[in-house]
Amino acid sequence: MLDVPLLIGGQSCPARDGRTFERHNPVTGEVVSRVAAATVEDADAAVAAAQAAFPAWAALAPNERRTRLLKAAEQMQARAGEFIAAAGETGAMANWYGFNVHLAGNMLREAASLTTQIHGEVIPSDVPGSFAMALRQPCGVVLGIAPWNAPVILATRAIAMPLACGNTVVLKASELSPAVHRLIGQVLQDAGLGDGVVNVISNAPADAAVIVERLIANPAVRRVNFTGSTKVGRIVGELSARHLKPALLELGGKAPLLVLDDADLDAAVEAAAFGAYFNQGQICMSTERLVVDSKVADAFVAKLAAKVATLRAGNPASSESVLGSLVDVAAGERIKALVDDAVGKGAKLVAGGQVEGSIMQATLLDHVTPAMRLYAEESFGPVAVVLRGNGDEELLRLANDSEFGLSSAIFSRDTTRALALAQRVESGICHINGPTVHDEAQMPFGGVKASGYGSFGGKSAIEQFTQLRWVTLQNGPRHYPI
Repeated sequence: MLDVPLLIGGQSCPARDGRTFERHNPVTGEVVSRVAAATVEDADAAVAAAQAAFPAWAALAPNERRTRLLKAAEQMQARAGEFIAAAGETGAMANWYGFNVHLAGNMLREAASLTTQIHGEVIPSDVPGSFAMALRQPCGVVLGIAPWNAPVILATRAIAMPLACGNTVVLKASELSPAVHRLIGQVLQDAGLGDGVVNVISNAPADAAVIVERLIANPAVRRVNFTGSTKVGRIVGELSARHLKPALLELGGKAPLLVLDDADLDAAVEAAAFGAYFNQGQICMSTERLVVDSKVADAFVAKLAAKVATLRAGNPASSESVLGSLVDVAAGERIKALVDDAVGKGAKLVAGGQVEGSIMQATLLDHVTPAMRLYAEESFGPVAVVLRGNGDEELLRLANDSEFGLSSAIFSRDTTRALALAQRVESGICHINGPTVHDEAQMPFGGVKASGYGSFGGKSAIEQFTQLRWVTLQNGPRHYPI
């Protein structure tokens, strides 16, 4: 069992009132972590520590910030085993956590590379003798709220670019992966970023709303970023707007994968299986909708069904398991209800559908219609549905018939044809002949519609985590009308 204290001002500490909560392995029920349950006073202290550390961190030369972030990247990857040891919090496979650490290390490296790329500009002025500049400067304290499903990647993403831009950070850990999020903070602390530069707050599930509201309302918090469900994202966005805090929101998805009539079906099947079922479909980019031309639908479904039959879900500790566990038993019950609703309304259950506790087998449904909840609702589980259409325009209509717009994919041997469609798909991300699940540290990552707004990743994040200021220098006398 892991003991998980708070990290405030460089110090490990319990909650002020001594309260804790436990996170249990969803498969075995064993206690994985005992976690400090922060009070609102602890939340205030974390922000105060970040505010106190801000002047020194912001004043560091950019190459010194780069050096410290690169050291953190090396330390994170050197401690991959510690992150994998905490995978029991979510029931994930070890290879998923290993991939998380790899990409998170790259996110820190990418952030480090951009410390000298935070550019302003000189703007011509109509005022004689006025030298006008637009400067990008650090904002202050940034609040990052990260989810459990890709815990190392998404928590690191919440803090890496804010740090590179000269801000200090408070990370609010997920109640479902608190040990992993706290370990990220410790890695950054041990890398020598400085006391208070990164602070980590964990809270009991029942206290989440109060803690989040307290953090957002704090005047020292100048930016908010949140990754999670659209339902909670709306709340975070509303709170941020109420307190006039810019927010970057990356929310839910129901990613479509379009299979055109000329697609390489074998390649499309491999991408669909990976995109739909990796990490039990608990990824915001997971392929939930397979939008397939009717000319090739029967062949595609048969090939995918054969692939799905090889993807056995089970206890992650078993060598026979290809897929692991859902995050908890309640998730299995919720997703099974969606599947039962579709089957009850005429969908064909091609594969899977079995649920035992938190273990759900990879599931494929065909002939899904708008009358079924799975047509529109995000399952966030190992479920993919087939939507059949005639011709490219019908496939495009089906792909865009969703409130979500995060990731998408198109399979076609005619890349010009696919690119023309990609420009009309309503999503922040589109991959041609690749899976919907894909991320690289240097790429702009964000969605449209109910999938949120703004972009993480690369230079696009600089705009999110700096303040643009207009500064002038007057050379010589200036004429005034009075």
